[in-house]
Amino acid sequence: MAEQNTMMDFMEEIENSMKRIYKDDVLKGTVIRVGDEEILVNIGYTSDGIITKEEMAEGHEYKEGDELSVLVLNTNDGDGNVVLSHKRAEEIVGWDELEEAYEQNKKLHVEVTSAIKGGVSAVYRNVRCFIPGSLLSYRYVKDMGSYAGRNLEVAVEDFDRENKRVVLSRKAVEIAERKEKKKEIMEQLQEGEMRQGVVTKLMKFGVFVDLGGVEGLIYIDDLAWHRVSDPAEVVSEGDQVTVYVANIDKKKEKIGLVLKKVEEDPWNGAADFYKVDDLVEGTVVKLLNFGAFVSIEAGIEGLVHLSEISTERIQKPSDKLSVGDRVQVVILGIDEKNRKLSLSMKDAEGQVSEEIDLEQKEQRTTLGDLFGDKFKEFFKD
Repeated sequence: MAEQNTMMDFMEEIENSMKRIYKDDVLKGTVIRVGDEEILVNIGYTSDGIITKEEMAEGHEYKEGDELSVLVLNTNDGDGNVVLSHKRAEEIVGWDELEEAYEQNKKLHVEVTSAIKGGVSAVYRNVRCFIPGSLLSYRYVKDMGSYAGRNLEVAVEDFDRENKRVVLSRKAVEIAERKEKKKEIMEQLQEGEMRQGVVTKLMKFGVFVDLGGVEGLIYIDDLAWHRVSDPAEVVSEGDQVTVYVANIDKKKEKIGLVLKKVEEDPWNGAADFYKVDDLVEGTVVKLLNFGAFVSIEAGIEGLVHLSEISTERIQKPSDKLSVGDRVQVVILGIDEKNRKLSLSMKDAEGQVSEEIDLEQKEQRTTLGDLFGDKFKEFFKD
């Protein structure tokens, strides 16, 4: 009798040690066998659970040893098996975790499935979510289809469980990351160093370059040594560039960059090559009320003041000149330190005239030149 009681006690202890399960319970289970039509899962119960093909989560790759969340659909299918659903459990857990992330400002990872009208569709644990195009990145996204298949860390921007609506933001995460990165780079950055960057935006006045978390500005005059009318002449968005850090304002968090290379400065040694009173040829590149700028080589320009344009009286440079004209000028002054040339077209006119007169004089012939002594003898007789 005592032996029988011991056996009954043992069986009761085993039964009590096994957890009880009920329909609609969400449990944790471990995959013990993967088949084409069903998956066998150990849920710590007297019977293993079965996930049929219809209840598998779309796109999930099942492997033996995987731990899954499962929903109990039926505690006994008639054959002693527990019927489970993975996809429904994922959705329930997904909604719970999305709500928690929204309330506690936590970040989550989602997979983008496709581009749709106004943004992209993403999935978090079998819950369909929406990322608007405006929240896909801190930058403008032209091709939203390129995000399909990507895994993104996001913040929950808006959450409505009742209406099954979840709006996510990748932009919020990027801005937070860039803020942290910006602080780090601003502490490390030094004036005078060279940095690698990516051209992010072209404006009329210059180009913005991302240095890996912080943006700097290259003014249009610092893109090249020659005159640039449009930044697109030199760079395009997305270009990888090496830039020189010219100045840093840490208080205002502004960085001035230069793309043109210091060693290629055409002004280096300009005073040794060009001299005052030299007659040179150049191209009119800009007209202002007080004069005209003339380029005598790429990167070296000088000013022809209104009073030095012509010996004739003119009211404005455009009375005599147009941009693109090739002109002769005389160098009046050279200031290599401040990169300035003073030029005169008026003086050049005089020099050119003198040269022409000299050439004509040298080329002028007389009868005496043609007949020489015979001509002299003729008149002598």
